[in-house]
Amino acid sequence: MNTLKRRVVVTGYGSITAIGLNAEDSWAAAKAGRCGIVPITAYDTTDRKVTVAGEATGFVAENFIEAREARKMDRFTQLSVVAADEAMAQSRLDMDAEDTTRCGIIVSSGIGGLSTLEHEILKGDEKGYDRISPFYIPMSITNIAAGHIAIRHKLQGMCSCVTAACAGGTNAVGDAFRHIRDGYADVMVCGGAESAITPSGMGGFTVMKALSTAADPNRASIPFDKERSGFVMGEGAGILVLETLEHAQARGAVILGEVVGYGATCDAHHITAPLPDGAGSTRCMRLALEDAGLTPQDVGYINAHGTSTPMNDSCETAAIKAAFGACAGQIPVSSTKSMTGHLLGAAGAVEAIFTLQALLDGFLPPTINYRVPDEACDLDIVPNVGRTADIRYAMSNSLGFGGHNAALVFKKWEGC
Repeated sequence: MNTLKRRVVVTGYGSITAIGLNAEDSWAAAKAGRCGIVPITAYDTTDRKVTVAGEATGFVAENFIEAREARKMDRFTQLSVVAADEAMAQSRLDMDAEDTTRCGIIVSSGIGGLSTLEHEILKGDEKGYDRISPFYIPMSITNIAAGHIAIRHKLQGMCSCVTAACAGGTNAVGDAFRHIRDGYADVMVCGGAESAITPSGMGGFTVMKALSTAADPNRASIPFDKERSGFVMGEGAGILVLETLEHAQARGAVILGEVVGYGATCDAHHITAPLPDGAGSTRCMRLALEDAGLTPQDVGYINAHGTSTPMNDSCETAAIKAAFGACAGQIPVSSTKSMTGHLLGAAGAVEAIFTLQALLDGFLPPTINYRVPDEACDLDIVPNVGRTADIRYAMSNSLGFGGHNAALVFKKWEGC
């Protein structure tokens, strides 16, 4: 094993979100500020408090995966497999030419196969548990998305699933980055997938009072707005292909960006609430900057966790101010969850891709549907309309139940 830290670049990504069924369409919609929040169609919302979500409208797994195989996958796995196929195709990796034992995968999910769990438990109650599907367990376990992708693409190195609530997607990318940088692999496929727009999933977050009950899709997911009342559930997947710079250049790959820093901390404070002063997230961002060898002045954009809950947005604002000091007011900080909703374990991966695309295009996506300023969230949140910006470094933040914090720093690819 090479003990020297190696440079890690991104050569492929794929995503499915409420605003696009691939990475290119999702980014075009994010740049345009399109809202993907819609009335729920996945189940009957009659007499339910929450009626809107960020559904991946139009996604039909059988359009991408052989029907027999798709039937053996929960929707969250289907989403991850299709996003991974997109990422691998863009990377143009020839797995027949690779040492597959040096190629691994880390894919996060916060909840896993929730729709399968619901369906089979109801079936078991009705018909007896010896008559449930033989695929019940392998369809519902959270690590199975990583397993399917590994089988599909011959990834025989480390295969793992990070389950760290809403920070998991960022942890997956960050852990894959370190795995390559420290010499354990040459290629890592990483990201997250989630599909929790189900009766029990939505009910569970509703009774916690975590979800917005707004019926108007344009006033539901409103990060940093004073009238915010909760997050909006989204679904989808984001998958990235990382590899060493040397490996990418040797095979003539198109490089989309560089991962240069990663921080991960825990508040160790409360099962759902962040530290009021954002101290855990502050420390996380500082660690990511230190890992990248950067100062606060170097960062040109932050893709915020920005969930649209009263506590998260004010605490994250405080954390950014503490981490970036006098620079905080000059750094654009937007939340793409205003468009996609909150993808839980997939959120950080999808937002990592948006952050890379912002660097590539020199364009900052907006925080849409912003109307009422909040003195507790007084950052430059790129309200309503995106803007061009020539930036070299950008950060993506994630926070999760259990006190998880994770932050990634990306660099625009400018050659060696």
